[in-house]
Amino acid sequence: MKNYKTENIRNVALISHGGAGKTSLAEAMIFTTGATNRLGKVDAGTTTTDFDQEEIKRQISINTALAPIEWKNVKINLLDTPGYFDFIGDTISALRVADAAVMVVSAPSGVEVGTEKFWAYADEYKLPRLVFVNKMDRENADFGKVFAQLQEFFGLNVVPVQLPIGAAENFKGIVDLVSQKALTFSDNGKKMTEGEIPADLNDAVAEYREKLIEAVAESDDELLMKYLEGEELTDEEINTGLRKGILSGKVIPIMCGAATLNIGTLPLLDTIATAFPSPADVGEVKGTNAEDKEVAIKVDANGPVSALVFKTFVDPFVGKISYFKVYSGTVQGDSQLYNANKGKNERIGQVFTMLGKNQINLEQVPAGDIAAVAKLQDTGTNDTLCEKQNQIKLDPIKFPTPVTTFAVVPKKQGEEDKVAQGIARFLEEDPTFRLERNTETKETLISGMGEMHLEIITSKLKQKFGVEVELTLPKVPYKETIRSTVKVEGKHKKQSGGRGQYGHVWIEFSPLPAGEYFEFEDKIFGGAVPKQYIPAVEKGLREAMEHGVLAGYPVVDIKASLYDGSYHTVDSSEMAFKIAASLAFKKGMEQANPVLLEPIMYVEVTVPEQFMGDIMGDMNSRRGRILGMEAKGGNQVIKAHVPMAEMLKYSVDLRSMTQGRGSFTMELDHYEEVPAHLAEQIIAEARTQQDEE
Repeated sequence: MKNYKTENIRNVALISHGGAGKTSLAEAMIFTTGATNRLGKVDAGTTTTDFDQEEIKRQISINTALAPIEWKNVKINLLDTPGYFDFIGDTISALRVADAAVMVVSAPSGVEVGTEKFWAYADEYKLPRLVFVNKMDRENADFGKVFAQLQEFFGLNVVPVQLPIGAAENFKGIVDLVSQKALTFSDNGKKMTEGEIPADLNDAVAEYREKLIEAVAESDDELLMKYLEGEELTDEEINTGLRKGILSGKVIPIMCGAATLNIGTLPLLDTIATAFPSPADVGEVKGTNAEDKEVAIKVDANGPVSALVFKTFVDPFVGKISYFKVYSGTVQGDSQLYNANKGKNERIGQVFTMLGKNQINLEQVPAGDIAAVAKLQDTGTNDTLCEKQNQIKLDPIKFPTPVTTFAVVPKKQGEEDKVAQGIARFLEEDPTFRLERNTETKETLISGMGEMHLEIITSKLKQKFGVEVELTLPKVPYKETIRSTVKVEGKHKKQSGGRGQYGHVWIEFSPLPAGEYFEFEDKIFGGAVPKQYIPAVEKGLREAMEHGVLAGYPVVDIKASLYDGSYHTVDSSEMAFKIAASLAFKKGMEQANPVLLEPIMYVEVTVPEQFMGDIMGDMNSRRGRILGMEAKGGNQVIKAHVPMAEMLKYSVDLRSMTQGRGSFTMELDHYEEVPAHLAEQIIAEARTQQDEE
């Protein structure tokens, strides 16, 4: 692949609701530009950008795949992204490095929840975009309906630049509203022929062309003046105004076609090459320098090097591959760069790009381009590579917090190390995947963006590491505490030939405010318990607190005051006083009105207005306390405290209650007493389990 200047590069993310045809559209563009010699099919598992075994099996994109193609002296870096929310981390990282987006919408399905969500993400990154209405050849394809929905959801500046000729089995080609020509396609979509517009479309063409001209005029003062004075805009003025409108976000053109038939791909490629921004058009990029001060850098191939690693992929043969975008300077192979986040030098070997899973070596990577490098030692996703003498940390990608958690257990004993090895690799690849060891419940927990996300990770564990695991709902880490103050005696006395054991304490146990865990007070006077044994008393209490008397859960928020006791000059020992303290603890817990505590989560649920009633009602049924609400970007955010026990499968429930339009975040806030009727049941279940073990 030849070297391209920054001005001749286009970084384009393909985004959509799952199943709208992004991968088929990417395949059509790859084929049309001659990067491959056959048009692959998703259902046959032969596309360039879906090469992972799980992607082929499920016929969905799980990872963002890079596909560099060349068209009319422009290099287009296509980023084919996942459309399912479980893999949203990869989509977000692609949007971070893209300079424009193609929103693919299915002609039969119209605007779907993913269309809305990914549109909002594209707004967040201020990405110029166009809409490609795909599947015009399918049954129930309705361009007019989709156009009306697009304007309803996203505004009147979303306007067609093309109209379909026919639909479903009668789909024959497209009308270009600027040139007012009918376009038909042959030679597997690689040849485009201009012709006259069918007579039955003349009225529709006139109507839609007027909408287009109005939108273009409104994005440019000079054109608006001309339009308002009743003058005709020339095709050249429309095209110039259209490009300006796309770059400013004031115009979002709608194109159409059928990716699997390769209809509409040629004009789409032309629009990307001529109307989408190059990285040089985007302007300055923000970051922080070595003094932690905010700086802005120009996208300039001759400037100091800075590059952001936006994706990490572990290849079974090549090892770790780091995908990066160069924001300034030019990255050369066989060089050295500095990781500003880790404070370490990295040797850069051969730089290359990836066409799906195939490596294409590059001589260099200029500002604005996207490439990859293998075997970086200390660099991960979100790290900035730069020159040591010109340090910069580029603003990181903000990934969403995982929302679904399961406990993971190997099906065969002794395979824990294999599981750990596999999970470590997935952690490196996936910033929306988390691992945690819960010391209280003694469970290994994995968290992700949904059940499918975690299912695929377990499937990959089997496929790549030969280890099978089981996913179960995590145990709730309950705790125990006391509500009353008591004074109790603990005495450990043993005499059986030789040296005996003797430890004797009086301890007052009292409740502490929530969150203070444990306080030990030494109130011994006159040496009733010798000083050398007092640490043993505290240690005995701390160890005993690991298992409460109600259900064996850890005990928190208690104060223990050691105020009296006795000892034996020969038989007393640290161990004897530890045991005496634990006996006092058990007795004290039983007498001090012990209660069960449960974790309460702080939850924020973001939903469209129409689901508010359902969500509030559901929160109440989960024993939730609503703390407040606020409007946020067309949605409502409900804030609540909800017991963790009621939230274990909330991601699935929320998805079904809101048709996938809701999202939530959750974090531990505090502990509260479990209502008595529920506590009895939890205690009984915990005791049964202990008996079985």
